[in-house]
Amino acid sequence: MQISSELLAACPETTLLCFTFEAKVEEGSPVLWQEIDAVQIPKLEADYATDTLSAHPQIKASRQAYKKAGKDPARYRVSSEALMRRILQGKGLYRVNNLVDCNNLISIQTGLSCGLYNLDKIEGDVTFRIGRVDEDYEGIGRGKLNIDGLPVFADDLGAFGSPTSDSVRTMITSDAKRALLVMISFSGEGVLTQYGDVAKGHLETYLDAKNIQVHLIKDE
Repeated sequence: MQISSELLAACPETTLLCFTFEAKVEEGSPVLWQEIDAVQIPKLEADYATDTLSAHPQIKASRQAYKKAGKDPARYRVSSEALMRRILQGKGLYRVNNLVDCNNLISIQTGLSCGLYNLDKIEGDVTFRIGRVDEDYEGIGRGKLNIDGLPVFADDLGAFGSPTSDSVRTMITSDAKRALLVMISFSGEGVLTQYGDVAKGHLETYLDAKNIQVHLIKDE
């Protein structure tokens, strides 16, 4: 995986922490949801309200990056902000499957948008770049998503994910065997260093993940 020079020119602190792993997709994990409901949601509610969430350091950095890349962060919210706003509005989190739920736990705990993809649906090398004019894809639960100006992940077949919403093409479904999880920081590697071991621990604890490989991607 690499970050394009265009995106780095606009957002030079962009850094990615990538995990590839094997795990069995299951309907849900009671232990995982106990952590979310009993620990992470009360902590978020104690620390923030909907009108102060934009001050969260990672969400603030993501919103600034969107503006620099050419997208309105109020219209195209980063997924971490959208998840946290949903919680603070009393709507709770969607329950999807254990992999997606674990990904959401990492996102609300860190404030970072985290992409999760079926590794076997990705073709060739992956580049994190800025979406192009008239470029789109089928977003999960969103229909066609206009990704012009959005930071996006793209492989040989085109764009498949972004910090706002990922694509149907690479989504995690019951037949997934190998996954790619990407923690996206627009404020350098410090927060990734802080939370990288936490994220890896969650994969091991809640997903019984195997063959975990970790790679830090940044401007060389």
